[in-house]
Amino acid sequence: MLALLFAARVSLGFQFQTMGAVGEDLSRVFGLDNARIGLMIGLFMAPGLFLALPAGVAGRFAPDRVLAGLGLMVMALGGALSAIAAEPGGIGIGRLLAGAGFLFATLYFTKMVADWFEGREIATAMSVLVMSWPFGIAMGQVGHTWAAGAFGWRVPFAVAAACCALSALAVLTLYRAPHDLPPASAEPIRGLLPREWALIGCAGIAWGVFNAGYVVYLSFGPGVLVAQGVGTLAAASVVSAGSWLMILSGAACGLIADRFGRREAILVVCMAGAVLAMLLLGRPGAGLAASLIFGLVGMAPAGVIVALAGQAVAPERRAFGMGVFLTIYYAVATASPPAAGWILDRSGTPESALLFGAALFALVAPVAILFRMLKTRAAVSPLREAA
Repeated sequence: MLALLFAARVSLGFQFQTMGAVGEDLSRVFGLDNARIGLMIGLFMAPGLFLALPAGVAGRFAPDRVLAGLGLMVMALGGALSAIAAEPGGIGIGRLLAGAGFLFATLYFTKMVADWFEGREIATAMSVLVMSWPFGIAMGQVGHTWAAGAFGWRVPFAVAAACCALSALAVLTLYRAPHDLPPASAEPIRGLLPREWALIGCAGIAWGVFNAGYVVYLSFGPGVLVAQGVGTLAAASVVSAGSWLMILSGAACGLIADRFGRREAILVVCMAGAVLAMLLLGRPGAGLAASLIFGLVGMAPAGVIVALAGQAVAPERRAFGMGVFLTIYYAVATASPPAAGWILDRSGTPESALLFGAALFALVAPVAILFRMLKTRAAVSPLREAA
């Protein structure tokens, strides 16, 4: 089941990266500036601000398999609309629709893995699942860039839509839930406990700024290399090296965290690596080294971070808790690309967007440490009361 979900979730990253790959083409065809390109990228995340909680509630009335498959089909429709759009507004509508499908697919893929691996090696399993996202993005960084150059900007959107449709078919026909999973109930939804609100808030912020930093790296990193004199396809290939490497380093990091603990120490070291990589990318001739550090160290703890959401809320409130988690994540992820584009337009130097991304990565470890402090306090309080 984990292999199936990994393969299907690759299409999410592949679809997301379409805009980053064709941004320069759209700027040339429609006269879009960096802030508007950043807005187009951020539109993919915008539906999560409004749909995450309803999507979490929907899990009480329909199987996870159906809701995840529906999300993938909506993503396919959104990609198709962007492919046939005649103006930027049509592309934006397609991005919004694809983002709505992305929200459902992301929420229920994460819940499916949490259901299968609760009480087992959940950080490792989450790391494997999360690595499907950079795998799809890395495919898109090279594949979409080549396709756009060879056949025009519409082709990447069309190819990504087809991949999402095939993934939906695979999930709907092949996925099976764990045998010991309690059936969905239509009873009134129980609110989160006060400590669960605090924990899921920390988890959402940590995951949001982590992904926002990654999006800034993907979206503006190639532009920094091009400004240094690197060719467009070569720049995309260098930046994509980090995404390929994190597929392996992410799984290894999750396994290390499950076996040895020390999650906060791991996050401090890895986020320091991410900040260093963002700073190095702006130095001429250091692009490949920066990408290697980014993939091997900076992005390795993705599964460790997303596993916080599974630890924050009790199983009977998990779907609703995941909705809260993703609402916070989407709020951060939606605002960050336009902010980075605005900073770039105002400063005129591509490196300024990378500094913004480095600041986002620097926030991850403090928020994760606060999560652990709150989690420890919540566990100790009942023991003190009993004593």
